[in-house]
This record gives sequence, structure tokens and C-alpha cells, in this order.
Amino acid sequence: MKILLMEDDPVLGDIMADYLSESYEVDHAFDSAEAVALLDDGKYDLLIFDINVPGQSGIALLADIRSYHITTPAIIVTAYEDTRHLKESFDAGAHDYIKKPFELEELRLRIEKSKLLFGIERNIKVQLSPTVHYSPRERQVITEGNPVTLKPKEAQLLEYFFAHAGRVISSEELTQNIWAYEAIPTDATIRSHIRNLRSIIGTAKITTLRGLGYRYDEA
Repeated sequence: MKILLMEDDPVLGDIMADYLSESYEVDHAFDSAEAVALLDDGKYDLLIFDINVPGQSGIALLADIRSYHITTPAIIVTAYEDTRHLKESFDAGAHDYIKKPFELEELRLRIEKSKLLFGIERNIKVQLSPTVHYSPRERQVITEGNPVTLKPKEAQLLEYFFAHAGRVISSEELTQNIWAYEAIPTDATIRSHIRNLRSIIGTAKITTLRGLGYRYDEA
């Protein structure tokens, strides 16, 4: 797995690069110009961008990358606490977001989750339960060898739930991260998609917490 890390803090950047290099191939850029040069020269499986770097911010650079229809998964790293930067990161095309300070092991776990979600390893499948698996590339849920292809929104919901397993996720969060560029769905629309998803992966996987949202429970 090849990762492009953009972090301008020399101490933190070196610590992250050294740690990640134990398990992955890592190129480290200190600013957006270096990141662009590395992207021009090679292909990456995952992008990890800090927001505040010299030149373009991590969010702006990611938005530019997405404008060229480059779909490489991306994790945004930041010290910001506000939800505005969180929303801007997801709107720009990030699939995950990690706030400083963080444990290096948490970053590694998020990377491993990304590998599962996006099928970065060949023929990889996500185990949803002992008898149910999910193939991100084909958007297929396989139950005892029988595949069912998910609709795009069902696949996005499943992948978002899986990436944030064990955490309560509100309808508003789902709206911001899955329907970001479309008409805002009604609560009934979200419930309908989740009901369809439950019928495919099993009703016990997604719990409704009245007044709070939903929680996905891992296998």
C-alpha cells in the first residue's frame, strides 16, 4: 500500500512517516507544491493531508484533485475542533477525518479500515458477520455465497456506517456526508434506505437510537 502524507510540522511529520513506513510505502510532502509534484510522478492508494500547510490547504488541494476525477481515498488531519472544517473536508472529497492530537495507532486503524472499505488490497472483502461479506469494488453483499448488488446510496451508507462503527451517527451527519451535493433528503428517505440495507445485511447490524440517530455494530 502506497501512501502520500502531507504534513508540514517537521517533528510530527517525521514521526508519522517513520511509524507508517513500518507497514506501508510512504512519501512525505511538507507543502502542497511537493505533494503535487509527487502526485504527478506516481500513483497512491491513500492520501493523508493536513489542512494547514504552506501553499494550498489540504482541503483545497484535495478539492483540486477531485476536480480531475481522481478518486484516491483521503484522510484529512487537523487541529481544528469546529464542524465547519469537518464539513469542508467531506465536501472536498475526504472519506475520513482525524483530529490532533491523536495516537499513531488510531491513525493506523483508520488506514486499515480504509483498505477494507475501498478494496485497496486485491479481492478484499469486508466481513459483516460470520456468514455475510461485503465487496466494496462490486458494491455487493454476499450472504452464504449469494451476492446482492447494493444501490449507490445503500453502498455509501454501509461504508460510512462501517467506517464509524460503534459510534452514534445522526441523520444530519448522514445528510452532510452522503447527500452533500444533492437535494437534502427527508428523514423518511433516510429511513427507507436504511430499512432496505437492513433487509440485506441483517436487521441486527444497524440499531436505531430514538432521537439520536443510528449505530452500526461490527461483526
